[in-house]
Amino acid sequence: MTVVAGIDIGGTNMAGALVTDDHELVDRAKRATPVGGPEAVIDTVLELVRGFAEPPSAVGIGIPGPVSDGVVTRPPNLAGWPARVELGPRLTSELDVPVEIGNDANVGALAEWVAGAGRGSRFLLGVWLGTGVGGGLILDGRPYTGAFGGAGEFGHMVVHAGGARCGCGRRGCIEAYAGRAALEGSAAMAVAGGRDSALFEIRDAKGKDRITSSVWAKALDQGDPLAVELLDEAVDAVATGVAAVVNLLDLDRVVLGGGITEKLGEYIADRVADRARRGFIVPDRHLDVSIAELGDDAGIVGAAALARAAMVLAG
Repeated sequence: MTVVAGIDIGGTNMAGALVTDDHELVDRAKRATPVGGPEAVIDTVLELVRGFAEPPSAVGIGIPGPVSDGVVTRPPNLAGWPARVELGPRLTSELDVPVEIGNDANVGALAEWVAGAGRGSRFLLGVWLGTGVGGGLILDGRPYTGAFGGAGEFGHMVVHAGGARCGCGRRGCIEAYAGRAALEGSAAMAVAGGRDSALFEIRDAKGKDRITSSVWAKALDQGDPLAVELLDEAVDAVATGVAAVVNLLDLDRVVLGGGITEKLGEYIADRVADRARRGFIVPDRHLDVSIAELGDDAGIVGAAALARAAMVLAG
C-alpha cells in the first residue's frame, strides 16, 4: 500500500494525515497555523510530515490563495506573507519527495470529485460557503486551475453591479451576500437599524462570539424573518452565479459544501438548484446539485490526490 500525505492549511489551523490509495485517512495530525509568515508555516508542515507513522511517498498541500507551479500568491488569510512564496520548490527540497500545492477551494472540489459527492461527474463546480465563498472546477474529467492558477473564484463573481461591498474591495460579489462574515455584518446593520431578530440572542445563548452556522440553523427553525430574508438573498446570489457558470461551461454537477451548507443541508441545496434552473439558457438541462460528503476531511483528501498526481508526473 502506497501512502501519501495531505495537508490542509487554513487561516486558523493546519490539518494533515497519511492517506491510502482508497482515500482512507490512517494517521491524523493537527496544529495551529503559525502567524510568523511563510518560514513558520514551512517549519510546521515539515513537523507534521516528519511526525507521521511512516514517511509518505509524496505530499500534497491545499492553501488559501492563487497557486501556480508551486508558487503561492498573496494568501488572504495568512499573516505576514509576501506577494510570492515558492512553497512547492522549497518543500520538495526539504522533504526529498514530490510536493504539489493547490488552492484550498480547488483542492476541496478535487476531493469531492475523487471520493465524495462529485464521483462520476466530468464537468463539476464545487462551491464552499464558509466565512467567505470559494469555488473549484473539474472540466472534462480534469481539475481546472486556469492560466495562472486563479480559476474558480466563484465568490468574486459580480451578481449585483454596484451592490453590497465585498471584502475584496469591489461591490456586488457573491461573497458579499453569501459569506458568513457578510451575512453577520448585514444582520448587525439591520438590527442596529431597528429590525427585530433572535439571531444575536441565539448567539449569546449558545455562548458564541459570532453568528455561526448553527445559530443560523436555529433562527431558521424558529422562522426568524431577518434570518430567512438574509439567507434567501444568499441563495439568490449563489444561484445566479451557478446559472452563469452552467451557461458558460455546460456543467453536469454542482457540489455545495462549507460550514453553512453542512449545517443547513437541503434547505440550501434545493433552493439553489430551483433558482439556478430559472436562469439556464437550456431550460431542460439536467444538473445535479449535491451536498458535499467529506466535510472537514475534503482538504486532506484533495491534497492527497494532488500528491498522487505529483508521483505520476515524477515518474
